[in-house]
Amino acid sequence: MILVNGLPGEHIRVFDRGLTYGDGVFRTLLVRAGRSLCWSRHYDKLYADCAALGMMCPPEDILAVEMANLIAEAPDCVMKVIVTRGESQRGYAIPEHREPTRILMASPAPQYPANYLTDGVRLHLCSTRLAIQPLLAGVKHLNRLENVLARREWSDPEIAEGLMLDMDGNVIEGTMSNVFLRQGKTLHTPDLGRCGVAGVQRQRIMEMAGRLGMTVFRVENLPLARIYNADEVVLCNSVFGVWQVRELAGKSWQAGNLAARLRSLLDDECD
Repeated sequence: MILVNGLPGEHIRVFDRGLTYGDGVFRTLLVRAGRSLCWSRHYDKLYADCAALGMMCPPEDILAVEMANLIAEAPDCVMKVIVTRGESQRGYAIPEHREPTRILMASPAPQYPANYLTDGVRLHLCSTRLAIQPLLAGVKHLNRLENVLARREWSDPEIAEGLMLDMDGNVIEGTMSNVFLRQGKTLHTPDLGRCGVAGVQRQRIMEMAGRLGMTVFRVENLPLARIYNADEVVLCNSVFGVWQVRELAGKSWQAGNLAARLRSLLDDECD
């Protein structure tokens, strides 16, 4: 089920800059029993990402009404909200007074194997690196070709996700997730000041780190060796929640409880 500018449909015009240049942003969130989980946070991030690109963001009340129309037909789904800069003729120059295009898509929630929650997941170490571009760092923009190329690197159904590094070899993110690691009582997450997507679930975990009994929380550059030396590694996004990592490139971790503790806190405070 799809709405384009509030109307049912599956098409946009070929002049839309989201198609021609990837000139836009998006959010993906879970809808459960008719509730859009953490919608206010997702809208705030959508608004901030639009601002980072100098785009107009559709008003929240308009998006909320259109989402409600889709949710009435699909009370349990994954909602994707796309905002493009709108239409223009050929050329990179941004036209003045251009209305954004908004696209809302309600899709069935993915069904992941149950053992991802109980046993943890295996990761692939991606050879595709993330380019450094501070102007786009943190923004969930429509240019996701690096992630697409990284996801092409494996076909093994036993591998749940791929870990991506930047050009300097620092761990940044998964192809569809953010990363945290625990060393003793310190929780770490990669600095996304030069590249990567700053997800809503990542921000929520950062805010609740003190409630995990951690004495220190750090956002910093994390060379790959820091991952291998971690006591626990977890991944998060707004659809699957939190997964424990059990294996990466021959390195294995014993089962821990960080992921389960985070899931409990996130579920208790999902507005």
